[in-house]
Amino acid sequence: MKAHVSSILLGVRDMDRAKRFYTEGLGWKVRNDWGISVFFESDGASPVGFYRRDGLAGQVGTSAEGSGFSGLVLTYVVRSQARVDEVMAEAEKAGATVLKPAGALPWGGYGGTFADPDGYIWSLGYSDQGADQPYAE
Repeated sequence: MKAHVSSILLGVRDMDRAKRFYTEGLGWKVRNDWGISVFFESDGASPVGFYRRDGLAGQVGTSAEGSGFSGLVLTYVVRSQARVDEVMAEAEKAGATVLKPAGALPWGGYGGTFADPDGYIWSLGYSDQGADQPYAE
């Protein structure tokens, strides 16, 4: 198996709320909306999509119930500290919960963390330490 993710699927409790958060709040564009699932334009990266939480859990053979930290963090690397601050502000305005405000990170970078309305954690980061970083923008 290669170190590659073909798509990222998030199980959401409220499709309309999730779509509003990512489209109106963060500016994502819908590629396909099939009612039970939504996929966004990916700009060449792994596509991100939503399924209703109970339906996605059923597809993978697990329970839709759960709480606490899942062990999954989605990382978004940008090219400046200012862009980290901008994205954090956009997310908070859209209804995200700021878990860790943007600031200096222990390893020398700059970043912050927020949770979307379904609790999925996004870690935003910037560092001028490397030229081969997987920039999202």
